[in-house]
Amino acid sequence: MKSTDNFTLANGVKIPAIGFGTWQIPSGDIAYNSVKEAIKVGYRHIDTAQAYGNEASVGKAILDSGIDRSELFVTSKLPAEIKSYEQALKRAEFTMKKIGLEYIDLYLIHAPWPWTEIGADYTKENIEVWKAMEEFYESRKTRSIGISNFSVKDIDAILENSRIRPMVNQIKLHIGHPQKEIMEHCRKNGIVVEGYSPLATGKLLNSTEIAGIAKKYGKSVAQLSIRYVLEKGALPLPKSTHPQYISHNLDVDFSLTGDDISYLDSL
Repeated sequence: MKSTDNFTLANGVKIPAIGFGTWQIPSGDIAYNSVKEAIKVGYRHIDTAQAYGNEASVGKAILDSGIDRSELFVTSKLPAEIKSYEQALKRAEFTMKKIGLEYIDLYLIHAPWPWTEIGADYTKENIEVWKAMEEFYESRKTRSIGISNFSVKDIDAILENSRIRPMVNQIKLHIGHPQKEIMEHCRKNGIVVEGYSPLATGKLLNSTEIAGIAKKYGKSVAQLSIRYVLEKGALPLPKSTHPQYISHNLDVDFSLTGDDISYLDSL
C-alpha cells in the first residue's frame, strides 16, 4: 500500500492510508503550522482529539490550507472520561464548535475507560455512549464512527449492542507491540485498525536492530517503523512538528521482505 492509497471503511468511506497525528502538539501556532505543513507536503488525513486541546488550531489550519475540504479526512475523539449518553452528545457538539468545520470524517470514543482508571470495567457506560455515537453519525456531522484503545472484550460489548458497528479501532501499534489478538479480531469484524505512536513515542529511534534493517532500504528508522505498520495492514499516524520529519514520514512507498517483517515481529 502506498502513502497515497486509501483504506475503505465498512460504510464505503475512503480513509487516506497515512494520517498526521497531533497528540502532544500544543494549540496555537505550533499546531496550526504543523498541520498546514503536513497538508502542504501531501497529508490528506489529520487526526486530533478534544483531549489534545488543539482542535481549534487544527480546524483553522485545515480551513486555511487552500485544499478543498472534500479532499481532507479529519478525525476527532470523545474524551475518555465521558461515559454517559447525554454528555457524549454535548461533547460531540463542543468538538464541532471548536474545530469550526461543517462536518468531520471520523469520530472515536477515545478509550473504554477514563485515563485515571485504566483497565476499569465501563462496559455498561460504553454501550450507552455508543448510542450517542450512532446518533451523531446519523446526524451526518461525522461520516464515520469508531473506537480507540478498545480490547477484544470491549469491542465485543459494542458489537453485541449496536445498530451501527464501529468502523475503526485506533490503538497503540509499533514494532515490538504488534497487538496481534486485537488486529485479528478487528479484521474478522471489518474494523480498520489505525496505529498511533508508530515510533513508540520516539523510543524506536535508538534501536540498532531497526537501524540495521532500515539501512538495507536506504530509509530512516522512522520511515521503516511507519512502513511496518502499513505492512501489518494498519493505518499509521506519525507525528512531528519539524517540517523535514513531517515530509520524511510520508516518504514510505517501499516494501519490506517477508524475512524482514518476521525479524521485526520478533523484536
